[in-house]
Amino acid sequence: MSMEVPVKVFDHAKDLPLPKYMTDGSAGMDLYAACLQSVTLNFGERAIIPSGIAIALPKGYQAQIRSRSGLALKNGVIVMNAPGTIDSDYRGEIGIILCSFGKEPFIVERGARIAQIVISQYTTIKWKPVLNLDDTSRRDQGFGSTGV
Repeated sequence: MSMEVPVKVFDHAKDLPLPKYMTDGSAGMDLYAACLQSVTLNFGERAIIPSGIAIALPKGYQAQIRSRSGLALKNGVIVMNAPGTIDSDYRGEIGIILCSFGKEPFIVERGARIAQIVISQYTTIKWKPVLNLDDTSRRDQGFGSTGV
């Protein structure tokens, strides 16, 4: 299934590729760093890295910003609030909050693939206050209740 999503490319990112799927089976498209200068992240530091794009999702859809597994494994670099949510009514530039937990400083270079964007549908709900919830075999047993 495919749909068209309007994308605005900011002047500082005109030379960068649009987010793209790297394989036919990919759920996420890679996002590129649109920083004008390199950004160095030392252990525990975080920074917002511009993507250079804004999108117009239809109502009922969201974009999630996720870490790239290779950066997480090899460099300890993750998207801090993963998944970060881009709501359908947001029209500003997408920023990626990167954080480094690697042993070595990580340098974000312009044009580097730094995160993934996944588009998904969602459902809104209305709360229905009740006195009791239906019973299940698990009931209210929480953390660790199904084993380790």
